[in-house]
Amino acid sequence: MDHPYFPLLVLFAIAGVVVVALLTLAQSIGPKSISPVKADPFESGNPPRGDARIRFSVRFYLVAMLFLIFDLEVVFLYPWAILFRRLGWFGVIEMGIFLALLLIGFIYVWKKGALEWD
Repeated sequence: MDHPYFPLLVLFAIAGVVVVALLTLAQSIGPKSISPVKADPFESGNPPRGDARIRFSVRFYLVAMLFLIFDLEVVFLYPWAILFRRLGWFGVIEMGIFLALLLIGFIYVWKKGALEWD
């Protein structure tokens, strides 16, 4: 009980018990009538059209990956903003270099046409 990770173990155990209890409860008291109408995929009230396994353009995935990359870079700005005064000019220069590299990457992607949606 004196182990520093004991409260974390207790938290995971409680979470596991809650998950199993809720799944068991839903299985036991949930509705069980299955019909072709209920088995149909729901698309905002519209009847489904075509096959659900259509091919998407590679551009969709490229834009999604670029969004994730540039969005995750913002995560690095938060700790810098918190420690801004303590880092002083060194921190400002470091963040300037980081943002310059990010801007160069953005300009490169823009010039390559990866952000164009045709």
